[in-house]
Amino acid sequence: MTSSAARTPAISDPAPGLPVLAEVVRSGFTEGHHRGSLVVLAADGSVELSLGDPMAPVFPRSSSKPMQAAAVLRAGLDLAGERLALAAASHSGEDFHLDLVRKMLTEHGLSPEDLQTPPDLPLDAVEAEAYLAAGRVRERITMNCSGKHAAMLAVCARNGWDMDGYLDPAHPLQQLVHQVVEEAAGEEVAAVGTDGCGAPLMAISLVGLARAFRGFVTAEPGTAERRVADAMRAHPEYVAGTRRPDTWLMREVPGTLSKMGAEAVQAVALADGRALAFKIDDGSTRALGPVLARALGLLGIDAPVVGRIGRAPLLGGGVEVGEIRAAF
Repeated sequence: MTSSAARTPAISDPAPGLPVLAEVVRSGFTEGHHRGSLVVLAADGSVELSLGDPMAPVFPRSSSKPMQAAAVLRAGLDLAGERLALAAASHSGEDFHLDLVRKMLTEHGLSPEDLQTPPDLPLDAVEAEAYLAAGRVRERITMNCSGKHAAMLAVCARNGWDMDGYLDPAHPLQQLVHQVVEEAAGEEVAAVGTDGCGAPLMAISLVGLARAFRGFVTAEPGTAERRVADAMRAHPEYVAGTRRPDTWLMREVPGTLSKMGAEAVQAVALADGRALAFKIDDGSTRALGPVLARALGLLGIDAPVVGRIGRAPLLGGGVEVGEIRAAF
């Protein structure tokens, strides 16, 4: 006969070797934890803070997009301004995003049917509700990576490269992306996988990811890396959307480069070369804001946007009864 203590459910610990980066507090009771790894780099690129295992390889997911956009520039596509920002975007699917993707495709003799993104709804919940209410269905162009894919197709059309196989890891463009990722991270790619949009995905460490973002901000003007960073910072609404933390941060803290990725990855570089990267081990994006806000606070960023990003209330019966908060 089992005891009542043995029958009592316990919160499992999926990553006992990693520190708690955020805790879930409901009605004064801590009901869960989000563990992960985080690294902060000083302005000279040295490691200033290390939590967990930031040297372990991770898939940066959409935090890789600045590097993918830089590869498109290196391959010869002349992009600038909003178009270059959209090439590095996980856009929200707002009308201005989709309109520009269509223009980018048309400018290079392409159409939305050429995209190999999976059909999807807008990433932003408000946009998705309006989209469905209008009776629309999932489309390739609506998927948040369609700007990146439009740029990839455009450079293939320019260079006479195979467009049907533009997502093959052996394709010339993807080989160049692989090279750019390794150069930016300052380390070899540990593994190659497939991202949610179908594009090849290169695993690097969080230290390498932070180093890459730092390098984009500190790169010489006119280089592919600096052009991408400048376009993203000048047009943050095209990188994310009007209701997204990356947009808020880049708009309200001048010179900041910020890009989140699926599975709770985030990378940021400040204008002075300081940088950070982290990943929540369980992939829960609900912990991104509180952890990012805390990390920015440790870097001395006290702008009002930090509090806005860090706010993650929990509701009970439609009323706020708790929060997800940073625990480091």
